[in-house]
Amino acid sequence: EVQLVESGGGSVQAGWSLRVSCTVSGVTRDEYTIGWFRQVPGKQREVVARISADRTANYTDAVKGRFTISRDIAKNTLYLQMNSLKPEDTAIYYCNLVKYRKEYWGQGTQVTVSS
Repeated sequence: EVQLVESGGGSVQAGWSLRVSCTVSGVTRDEYTIGWFRQVPGKQREVVARISADRTANYTDAVKGRFTISRDIAKNTLYLQMNSLKPEDTAIYYCNLVKYRKEYWGQGTQVTVSS
């Protein structure tokens, strides 16, 4: 069974940095797309950054140049380094994995950025 467990959220001031992590278990082969989504109350969940099976990383325009997505294969962990945080980055951040057209989600971790 695929499981995704996020950690590392918290409350910071605008301009600060934060890194969130997602530990992956139950996946036997490295043939999947994995990434980060975020959601604020009353709005749809939106993609933030993703790494495809071919290791290509893509970012939504709002975070380009500020956020970096990366993977540590040996640790089965996905990271999202968030720099120059803005209040509009406040959301619950979810780890997402897609393999063989099946989609998996973590429980989410709250990131709050105050001005």
